[in-house]
Amino acid sequence: MAGTNSERPLLAEGPAIILVEPQMGENIGMVARAMANFGLVELRLVNPRDGWPNERAQATASKADHIIEATKVYDTLEQAIADLNFVYATTARERDGYKPVRSPVVAAETLRTKFKAGEGTGILFGRERWGLTNEEVALADEIVTFPVNPAFASLNIAQAVLLMSYEWMKSDMGDVAEVPFQAIEQRPSTKDQLFGLFDQLEEALDARNYFHPAGKKPKMVDNLRAVLSRRAFTEQEISVLRGVISSLDRFTRKSPRGSGSHPRSVKAPKETTSDDSNGE
Repeated sequence: MAGTNSERPLLAEGPAIILVEPQMGENIGMVARAMANFGLVELRLVNPRDGWPNERAQATASKADHIIEATKVYDTLEQAIADLNFVYATTARERDGYKPVRSPVVAAETLRTKFKAGEGTGILFGRERWGLTNEEVALADEIVTFPVNPAFASLNIAQAVLLMSYEWMKSDMGDVAEVPFQAIEQRPSTKDQLFGLFDQLEEALDARNYFHPAGKKPKMVDNLRAVLSRRAFTEQEISVLRGVISSLDRFTRKSPRGSGSHPRSVKAPKETTSDDSNGE
């Protein structure tokens, strides 16, 4: 979904995302993009296989340049988390040990609480092929795991970061049902406008002998009106529908609108609800 807008404020906060020995620049770039989507900004790399900076990462970051350009690189995981107070390790498989295991929702809420308290926090993500080692998981305070299909639990690294980034943003929403925009409010149509649609459509169908045989016309009209009145149309929707009918009435396949051919003469509709009744 396209939605980048440089004129709106850029969210830039939250836990550091730490990738341990990432193998592909493309994945690093997609991680940066996922972070930018949900307001995370600090990316740390531990011994990236193809070095840093990486042109492929830049290309796949989709303009998350502020993250790519500020990315820090470390030789060891210990160095990458040395300044942090609390760290989660992500894993899809069960581990031996005594680390508490949390869901993404609980983990995000914990990270949000610690972030607001001024603590440095981070989330560890392992290699694309085999994730984190037990020794690396041991350096974290707690484990976070995702509720995935147990027979197909492997997540792409960017997908895993996206899930945690989404939960991070959601943890600060007062209402989880909140959305950033709503449908444009439109005036509901009046019954008179709906009756005008009935008349126009029935006249156009009648001219084509749609209501055949004649004895069934009353029932066919009732059925047609029942379909069109099942939901409350807006004024604009009535206008669009009537514009469609007018176009079908006035132009043929062989002489479409704009072809220079003279349109067919048709009976004027009972009422036009707006100047754009041709659906434009």
